[in-house]
Parts: sequence; structure tokens; C-alpha cells
Amino acid sequence: MTATPAASPKGRRRDGPTRPRRGGMRRRRSAGPLFVAPFMALFLLLFLAPLGYAAYLSLFQERLVGGTAFVGFDNYVRALEDPQLVHGVGRVALFFVVQVPVMLALALAFALALDSGLLRLSRVIRLGIFVPYAVPSVVAALMWGYLYGPDFGPFAQLGRELGLPAPDFLGDGWMLGSLANIVTWEFVGYNMIILYAALRTIPTELYEAAAMDGAGAWRIARSIKLPALRPALMLTLLFSVIGSFQLFNEPNLLMKVAPDVISSSYTANLYAYTLAFTGQQVNYAATVSFLLGLVIVIVSYAVLLTANRRRTS
Repeated sequence: MTATPAASPKGRRRDGPTRPRRGGMRRRRSAGPLFVAPFMALFLLLFLAPLGYAAYLSLFQERLVGGTAFVGFDNYVRALEDPQLVHGVGRVALFFVVQVPVMLALALAFALALDSGLLRLSRVIRLGIFVPYAVPSVVAALMWGYLYGPDFGPFAQLGRELGLPAPDFLGDGWMLGSLANIVTWEFVGYNMIILYAALRTIPTELYEAAAMDGAGAWRIARSIKLPALRPALMLTLLFSVIGSFQLFNEPNLLMKVAPDVISSSYTANLYAYTLAFTGQQVNYAATVSFLLGLVIVIVSYAVLLTANRRRTS
């Protein structure tokens, strides 16, 4: 005797799953754009609109006679031939080449040490490394400016007590290294947290299998941890590209302490700020800012392209 399928209260048979209603499917499809709409609105108002307005301003020029006039790409030709802008971009490029490898190497070393589990009070150490990132860059620059001071700084006082000349950290030859030290002190903890979080996502089974094969701590770090950290390292590298070419707060504050060394065009970002708010050259400042953004895009793309080629090879 075979069982008959159960009938619904209205007498209809339910032989299989019912199809979703069209109204429910439409609501589900419209839910995605509704969730994305706030972000898109802010992205349009706070990023695309200012970017478009800056591009519009860069095509004009304020003249003493005739007022604002359309000049096309004359501002861009002038910027490419501007020695102050070229030197500023070259200076931050040198800053990037020297400072970023040191910073990322320290962040990687701290992340690997914390992930090894061999350190005591690892939470306290992790917090201590990260705390400088919580200090605003303005406060950090003021603090290090005091430490670097040739007259009142502790390094200068210690040198005088020992009968040694005071180190000229704010001199022309040391200034870029002093700025690199401040930025490294600020952002090592930030990059360390990113790398440490990536290390914590690696399955422990890989470590156990490597240990059963006789791999030591250094072998595990080289063959398992470092390859798994490539995406995180690429992310920190891209952030460092953007941050290096946008260097502003530290030289702007140290300029008050060492005005003979740091000029208003010491970095490209500082140069654009000075043009806009001191020289009242808003159109040319927009051009400089646009070119600086283009340089950041090109360098970021070059870094990504180089990393992808190394990965595929």
C-alpha cells in the first residue's frame, strides 16, 4: 500500500518545493543597491566631485588683467617645468625608497616575533608597538622636534655633558633621515598589526605538518609564513606609497624649527598647500595636486605590476 502525498489545507498537493514569488525576488534584487547607495553618495560627494572640481580649476588661470581665463593645459606644462615641484617629488621618492623598506622590515620582524609565541607579555609588547600610531602626527612631529633641538633637546644636552658636538638632526644632511625616523616610529605598529592579523589566519595544520617533517622555526617562517604574507605586504606597501608621496604634517611643523632647511616646497604636498593658502594660486595648486595624484597612481601601478610579475615567475 503506497502513501499518498499530504494535501494542503486548501486541497492542493505539495509534491515539491514551491517557487519564490516574483515580488520577493524583486525586493531581494533591490536590496543590494539600497545598501550600496549611502557609500556611493558619499563617494560621489566627497571624492569624485572635489576631484572633478580640481580638474576644472586646473584649466584656468587668475590674471591681474582680465580676471580668470581659460588656459587649457598651460598650467600642466608650467608644473612639469617647475624646478620646485620636480625637486619636491624627487625628495619624497628618495624618502620612499629609503624609509619604506626599513619600516616594513621592522613591522615584519615584530609580527613574526609576536606570532612565534616565544615572547613573554606579548599583548603588552604588541600594544606598546602600536601605541605610537595612536599619537596624532602633529603631536609626534612636535615631540620629535623637541628631541632633535640643537639647543634644548636632550640629545644636544647629553652631547654637551660628554663634551661632544651636538648632533645636527635638523641640518640639511640629516633632515630627510629625521623625517623618516618620525614616520617609521609612527607607522611601524600600524603595519605590524596588519601583518600580524594575516599571520593569525594561517591554518595551524600547516605548522603541524611542517614540524612533523622536521622543519624548524626559521624554515616554517621562510616557507609558510612569508609566502602567506605576500598579499598583506602588498597592501602595506601600497599604503606606504600613498603616505610617502603625501608627506605633509611632519615637514610642515619642523619647518618652524628649521626654516633654513625645510622650504615651502620641500615636498610636493607642502608645495601645493603653500600655493593655495599662502600664494593664493588656487588654479596652479590644483594642477600640482592633480599631477601628484597621477604620480601616486603610476608608482602604485608599477609596484603592483612588479609584484605580479615576480609572483608569476
